[in-house]
Amino acid sequence: MRTRFLWTVVLIAMIALVACQPGGGGGEAEPLKIAILAPLSGDVATFGQSTRDGALLAIEEWNAKGGVLGRQIEPIVEDSQCNAEAAVSAANKVINQDQVHFIIGEVCSSASIPISEVVMSKGNVLQISPTSTNPQVTVDENGNTKSMIFRACFIDPFQGKVAAKFALEELGAQTAAVFLDQGNDYVRGLAEFFRDSFEAGGGQVVVWETYTAEDQDFSAILTKVKDANPDILYLPDYYSTVNLIAAQAREMGITAILMGGDGWDSADLDREVTDGGYYTNHYSGDDPRPIVQEWVQKYKDKYGSEPDALATLAYDAANILLQAIEKAGTDDAVKVAETMAGMEFDVVSGHISFDEYHNPVKSAVILQVKDGEIHYIATVSP
Repeated sequence: MRTRFLWTVVLIAMIALVACQPGGGGGEAEPLKIAILAPLSGDVATFGQSTRDGALLAIEEWNAKGGVLGRQIEPIVEDSQCNAEAAVSAANKVINQDQVHFIIGEVCSSASIPISEVVMSKGNVLQISPTSTNPQVTVDENGNTKSMIFRACFIDPFQGKVAAKFALEELGAQTAAVFLDQGNDYVRGLAEFFRDSFEAGGGQVVVWETYTAEDQDFSAILTKVKDANPDILYLPDYYSTVNLIAAQAREMGITAILMGGDGWDSADLDREVTDGGYYTNHYSGDDPRPIVQEWVQKYKDKYGSEPDALATLAYDAANILLQAIEKAGTDDAVKVAETMAGMEFDVVSGHISFDEYHNPVKSAVILQVKDGEIHYIATVSP
C-alpha cells in the first residue's frame, strides 16, 4: 500500500508539472499573439482591408514554416477605424484583454499616434505601423525617439520633398495651390512639408486653404484656385476626399495638374476625375525586382487582386517584426525592439535600415493616373 501510495503521489506531481508547461498537457508551446489594428470600416476601409490581408499573408507564410521561436503565430484583428478614440480602445483591448505584446498598425497617423502613447505607457509592448507617415508617430513632443515604436514607411518630410522636387523639376511648375484638413495629422503634415520644399525650390504657393473632414462642398475654396490658375493643385488627403475635391474641380473647369500623397493609393480612387494626376507612393507593382514580382503573384493567388501599397507595407511590417523576434531569440518586446533598431531588411518595398528615430531609410516612387490605369514614373532615393 505504501509503495502504491508513493507512485500515486509521483504520478500526480508529474501530471501537474506537464500541465504547467506552455500549451498545457499537450506539450506544445503557446501561440505568439500579434495584433493587427486597422480601419476595417469608415471612409478608408479599403486601407484597413488591404493592411489586414497583407499582414495575414505574412503570418500565414511564417506559420507554414513552423512559426517563430517554434511557436505558431495567432493574429488578433481589431477595427481601429482610423480614429483616435476607436484606436485607443482597440489598443487597450488587445493589450489588457488579449495580452498582446506586439502590434502591427495603425494605418492613419491620427490613430497611430494615440496608440503609440498607450504602447509607451505599458513599457513591454512593441508597435510597428505599416503606413503612418507623420514624424510624431515615432518621436515625442520633446523630439525624443519612442523606444518601442517603429514604422515600415518613409515619413512625410521625405514624401513632401519628393513631390515638390518632381513638380518643380519634372513638371516645370512655378505655382501651386494646397488644400488640407487641418484636423488630420497626416494631411496637415504632408501639406506643410510640400509647401516648405516647393517654396525653398523657388516655387510659390498662391492658394493655401483648409477644410474639415465633414465638408462635402468645396466650391468656395476651389473658386480661389480657379482665379489664381496655379500649375499644381496639391491634395494630400485620402482617396475618398480626393475624389470629391477632384470631381468638383473638374466641374469648375480647373486645369491645374493634381498631385497628392500615398493616401491616393486605393482601388476606390476615382481615376476619371484624377486623370493626369501624380502621387508619391511606397512601391510599384511594376518594379522588376524578383521579390516584388513574387509578392504580386502570391497576393493575386490568395486574394484575386493586385496588392496596393497598404497591403505591401503591412506584409513588410509583419516580416520585419517576425524577423526581429527570430533574431532576438525571445518574445520579450523590449529586447525585440533593441534588436530591430540595429537590423537591415530586404523587403518588398526595398532594402531598409532604421535611422535614430526608428524611421526606415528607403526610396519613394512617383505614380501617375492615366487612362484609367496607374503608371510607374520614377523612383526617388533618399
